[in-house]
Amino acid sequence: MNVKEMFDLSGKVALITGGGRGIGKAVAEAYGDSGAKIVISGRRDEWLDPTLAEVKEKGYDGSSVVADVSKPEDVENTVKLALEKYGQIDILVNNAGQTWGQPTEELSLAKWQQLFDVNLTGIFMMSQQVGRHMIERKQGGRIINVASIAGLSAGDPESTKTIAYNTSKAGVIAFTRTLAKEWGRYDIHVNAIAPGWFPTRMASGVINANKAKIEATTPLGRVGDLEELKGAAIFLASPASSYVTGHTMVVDGGLVL
Repeated sequence: MNVKEMFDLSGKVALITGGGRGIGKAVAEAYGDSGAKIVISGRRDEWLDPTLAEVKEKGYDGSSVVADVSKPEDVENTVKLALEKYGQIDILVNNAGQTWGQPTEELSLAKWQQLFDVNLTGIFMMSQQVGRHMIERKQGGRIINVASIAGLSAGDPESTKTIAYNTSKAGVIAFTRTLAKEWGRYDIHVNAIAPGWFPTRMASGVINANKAKIEATTPLGRVGDLEELKGAAIFLASPASSYVTGHTMVVDGGLVL
């Protein structure tokens, strides 16, 4: 296999949650460029439709599903529709997520549970539904969970007070390692990407308010560009990572150092 073939996703089907914008959109574009068929899901058509239109304008095969990953019926329906359209799911990217900033002593139980329902329980339900298909199909598969460097370090309590988000992302990393060990026997590779600061809708407010501090404490001296996540996403989905599982790939300009 030559190097180009090692990163080729032709004939593969990728399901990407939260695929209408930000990191999910960047991953969808990367997989389309690499030859995969794309299914993106999200809670609003207003985000999904423009991204799907861009995918199709480039000549790629894509579809979308309106769904909330915290709802079991939506998860089941998303997987069902993807399989009805393409007959297989080779790659699952669990990207949908939420954040919330508030001092721990003021954080409500409802908000804590909301973040865990999306950031961790949603990943469990999507992985379980898609994993059942992968196991039954006996062709292996790739599951890529979008974690965060917030799951590796406590962050800066002066600029972010995100205990629920940080804890849920640490859970994603533990979930990734545990599932990789359990499903390796089925040739299902389970890995995670832990981004640092990228200009997504979710992070832009904090970045704008703390840009000088972020740049000063990041060895590469800048915030990341969403394009810089594409390489990691392709690597973990492609034959190039055929002996990698249970790994969390940090893409953060060196911030956690």
